[in-house]
Amino acid sequence: MKETPQANRLHIAILGRRNAGKSSLINALTNQDLAVVSKVAGTTTDPVYKRMEILPIGPVVVIDTAGIDDTGELGELRVKKTKEVLGRTDLAVLVIDPELGIDSYEQELLAEVENRDIPVVGVVNKKDKFEAVDVSSFSNELGIELIPVSAKEGTNIEKLKKEMVIKAPEKFEKPHIIGDLIKPQETVILVVPIDAAAPKGRLILPQVQTLRDVLDNDGQAVVVKETELESALDNLKDDPKMVVTDSQAFEEVAKKVPAEIILTGFSVLYARYKGDLEILTKGVKNLEKLKVGDKVLIAESCTHHRTHEDIGTVKIPNWLQDMVGGELNFDHVAGREFPNNLEKYDLIVHCGGCMTNRKEILYRIKKADSIEVPIINYGILIAYVHGILDRALEPFALAKKIWEK
Repeated sequence: MKETPQANRLHIAILGRRNAGKSSLINALTNQDLAVVSKVAGTTTDPVYKRMEILPIGPVVVIDTAGIDDTGELGELRVKKTKEVLGRTDLAVLVIDPELGIDSYEQELLAEVENRDIPVVGVVNKKDKFEAVDVSSFSNELGIELIPVSAKEGTNIEKLKKEMVIKAPEKFEKPHIIGDLIKPQETVILVVPIDAAAPKGRLILPQVQTLRDVLDNDGQAVVVKETELESALDNLKDDPKMVVTDSQAFEEVAKKVPAEIILTGFSVLYARYKGDLEILTKGVKNLEKLKVGDKVLIAESCTHHRTHEDIGTVKIPNWLQDMVGGELNFDHVAGREFPNNLEKYDLIVHCGGCMTNRKEILYRIKKADSIEVPIINYGILIAYVHGILDRALEPFALAKKIWEK
């Protein structure tokens, strides 16, 4: 479980006011001194992401956040960062300080959590100091059940864990990347280019996870470079069920794979696995409306070493400008950064999201869709540019219908 990628872990945000004991609660949940604890209000400034295991939940990412009542210009920025965390939160733990009681801070935060359909567990901390506090009155005020705990003495921590297990969403991840598209013993060829952008000595996460999903579903995987694809096809006794390629090799691979064999890309698979393939397909239909001077946001969920042919900063801008016949205005963001003012963009192009949890990618996609800003991902754009999107969407009936409509 220690090797579980961060993007595939349940993300639990610990929320509450300054000095409510959020960091102490993290230490109690894990039985370790992982979070810095101090009597000074505001010790936690920016959100801190801690990979850990909480039994019986399993591998998780616990997000220690700044107090929602922080003050001043810097405090407002910290509160903003805390609220941004909700975009990637699968389960929220709201910590109440009995000395402060319930105020608009808790009520507004709970309303926002519930508005985003995030399950929430409420706790009243510091039971060791405030034994006589009427927890039921706080529960009635907030409209949720609250568990009295003492992070300092470990009181009711096991009860809290059980409630977290009950409230944790079962389907915070989709069960399959490719496994539901194949039957046992069917063969899948995975085309993995090894070029200047490939990490030395290993494969990138989408390739590894797709390979694992094939094996988990009793399929047979053949992994080759694009230069060895024709040989692999010739050596197989029967045609493979499917060929999956890295997006940047789409054009070359499409020429080598017979039309009767399903061909798609890792990024297209991830558009469904991490996000909403139908919304992204709808977005690509808006590419024809893009015109010279329009504003485009290119968003990546990780930071990485960029080459002179980087996909996000070089290739995609060039393709889009060739398409419209002139210059476009590009903004680039990476990692956890994502703008709030999406309405100023005419198009958003997002990476596959392999380094981010599904909750965050879905939030970004649906946020753009809700204000009718077209959003697409790398793989879909590349397939479109090379004229093979129709083929790449073949395994996905609803997306294909949207594309053909």
